[in-house]
Amino acid sequence: MLNKWYSYFFFIILSISMLACGGKQEEPEQSTAKQRPGMKINPVIDGLSVKIAQNPQDAGLYYQRANAYYNEDGYDEAIQDLQTAIGIDSLQADYYHLLSDVYMDYFNSRLAMRTMEKAVELFPKNIPTLLKYSEFQLILKKYDESMRTIDRVLKIDPQNSEAYFMFGMNFSELGDTARAINSFQESVSFNPDLVDAWIKLGQLYNEQGSPLAGKFFDNAVRVAPNNIEALHAKADYLTDQNELSEAISTFREITVLAPQYEDAYFNMGLLYLDMDSIQKGYDHLDLALKTSPTFIRAYYFRGIAAEMLGDKEGAKKDYEQALRMAPDYERAQQALQNLQLNQ
Repeated sequence: MLNKWYSYFFFIILSISMLACGGKQEEPEQSTAKQRPGMKINPVIDGLSVKIAQNPQDAGLYYQRANAYYNEDGYDEAIQDLQTAIGIDSLQADYYHLLSDVYMDYFNSRLAMRTMEKAVELFPKNIPTLLKYSEFQLILKKYDESMRTIDRVLKIDPQNSEAYFMFGMNFSELGDTARAINSFQESVSFNPDLVDAWIKLGQLYNEQGSPLAGKFFDNAVRVAPNNIEALHAKADYLTDQNELSEAISTFREITVLAPQYEDAYFNMGLLYLDMDSIQKGYDHLDLALKTSPTFIRAYYFRGIAAEMLGDKEGAKKDYEQALRMAPDYERAQQALQNLQLNQ
């Protein structure tokens, strides 16, 4: 596998170098969808492959198929399609943005950054490109570079709310809470609908123990009532405030909007356990596992709930399942040992 990737990365680097030097790539291959063994049949990918076979010089079709592959974790296939798209039309910023996302999610930050550097070189005044570049610099903890990139954005658009948001994220990572708060407040002053900034303000004020924190979470939900992250952040805040029934109600709102969101069931399960509603806790942890059968912590806590209900055999099975999936899970190890000692 590694040898394959060394060869593949060499091809990618060579391709980018050819573009930078004005080199010309070969004609794109007229192929059907290339899907890895185990990848689900995707009618969108199949449909785009038919169109590509009919229009092999349409860069946009390769970009669309790359998006579809990316959504299916088909990173190799997405990279190949994006390289082909860039070879046909190297002046579309979105192609570089998606390619950098694929590399980053594929655990290759070096090529992700190289792709964004190329994008910034090609589109030096494109604000989305600069903001994305700044975000990647932040992810890689290059804080000074990230803030210099943000300065470039503000020279183009002095009231860009996302630039101030990125300043806030950098200051927050650096532990400068006061400047982070000022930056997030500046951000929402220019764009009151920027939900992520309201969430960050709520979190920072909550860390300081300020009673104002709740208002920021309320603002986040007000501007984006169907935003899962905003609702989850509010529910976490309510949990911190020991308002457990209200937190459960908020998590339940999430399950209505996103029935497959396992974290909501999991958190409701833990809250019910805290409220000594053991059967409800067990039932919600069971829902979390039905939604996500690989949720290791849910096995452990369902085991705790089963043990509290007197179902020692069920608890044993859950602890053992957690340990099969994570042999070094110390809490599950200890729980299983204690259960065996008490039998």
